[in-house]
Amino acid sequence: MGTLETLTRTFEFSDYISVLEISYILASILFILGLKKLSHPDTARNGNLWAAGGMGLAILFTILFHKTKLEDGTYQGIQNIGWIVAALLIGSIVGWMAAMKVKMTAMPQMVSLFNGMGGACAALISLMEFPKMQNMLAASHASSMISGEALAILLGLGIGGVSFAGSMIAFGKLDERIGDIKSPILRYINLFFLFLLLAMVVLIMTMTPQKDNNLMIYILGLLALLYGVTFVMPIGGADMPVVISLLNSFTGVAAAMGGFLYSNQAMLTGGILVGSSGTILTILMCKAMNRSLLNVIIGGFGGSAAGAGDQGDKTVKEISLSDAAVLLSYSQKVLVVPGYGLAVAQAQHLCHEIENLLGSKGVEVKYGIHPVAGRMPGHMNVLLAEADVAYEKLLEMEEANNEMNNTDVVIVIGANDVVNPAAEDDPSSPIAGMPVIKVWEAKNTIVMKRSMAKGYAAIENNLFFLPKTRMLFGDAKSTLQKLIAEIKNL
Repeated sequence: MGTLETLTRTFEFSDYISVLEISYILASILFILGLKKLSHPDTARNGNLWAAGGMGLAILFTILFHKTKLEDGTYQGIQNIGWIVAALLIGSIVGWMAAMKVKMTAMPQMVSLFNGMGGACAALISLMEFPKMQNMLAASHASSMISGEALAILLGLGIGGVSFAGSMIAFGKLDERIGDIKSPILRYINLFFLFLLLAMVVLIMTMTPQKDNNLMIYILGLLALLYGVTFVMPIGGADMPVVISLLNSFTGVAAAMGGFLYSNQAMLTGGILVGSSGTILTILMCKAMNRSLLNVIIGGFGGSAAGAGDQGDKTVKEISLSDAAVLLSYSQKVLVVPGYGLAVAQAQHLCHEIENLLGSKGVEVKYGIHPVAGRMPGHMNVLLAEADVAYEKLLEMEEANNEMNNTDVVIVIGANDVVNPAAEDDPSSPIAGMPVIKVWEAKNTIVMKRSMAKGYAAIENNLFFLPKTRMLFGDAKSTLQKLIAEIKNL
């Protein structure tokens, strides 16, 4: 009797409770605890390690203890372990190198890419399992494929294919390699593809299974890929946080289908956690963007190039570095509103340095974080956490707006659309109704920008022309360095 067989018999208490199933339960617990720890920056790193440990446990015990029942009634363990270990090593090395080398500005692209890989894996699992299921049903002379297994396979393929293709398009948009298609006809095309996908699922399940006849499953996969492309193409870059969150939930649901298919508690729990948390986050993102979930699904939203705020004085007022330093140093409360420009300039550490410098002068400094600032959910939170900004200093949009009237100076660094008053006072604006941080209600507003260029939503910002707004032009990193020097010289 081999060592592995001895261990298996030792830990298998019955035909229904085995060490493998117990390991999946433990992995599920680690997933849940890890997700809980991700809710606070102080514990997020450990939470990530706990969840990764759970996945590692599930993989290790699957390799060691998973067995397949053969036709003669005997059980066979995992085969080709050498290939499996080699694939794990290659994937781990590539993932590690990509994560270590990626710049903070490219983090959304990496998230989209990795998320798409998860969707592709779920789709490939379905493509492999469908022929086995159909051949088995054909051999038993079944009249249809109506079963939970068939539904899990078809949904895994459809949702996984949409997630993969959509994530690749989102990656291209975030990396500015793919533009937007603003044709209203795409809404109807998306609805048509969505209807076709659902109809194909119903059609395949009601078909009589035929051995080695897999044409329909490939057609379903192709439709899923096409819908993933047409779904994301019309969506504007400013709305990418919503798209990333939704596609992430799609991947989770597709992974959960694999858990149902294999009766794998770890896959099921992990997929459900990703799918449910992604869905909740998507709803919150939609609320923050003033969009409906239906509009997200059909791709019927996105930034428009239409102008906004064409009325009023278009004269901007600039502020010098020395005047900005004096204004900040003699304030009581300062609020920093960061945006994607801060990430591009990699100026988060300098921002934290100004916070400490002003704090030493008795100035209270906090940060106002819009839910969709940046290119992915939580982008600014991650950016500032990297610079060791205290979590308690980060204010959500509602909290920031409540404190705005008592704020002496607001510094807008690289943000644009999330501080645009057109959301409230211009019904014709593409962002009309979107909740924004009302920086114009503060006593003074300093906007740091490279130029007067429009934001990611491609609309003009009337904030720049308001009487209490002063523009401080230049690269955020170099400007902050000079501003720090001016404050120190006071």
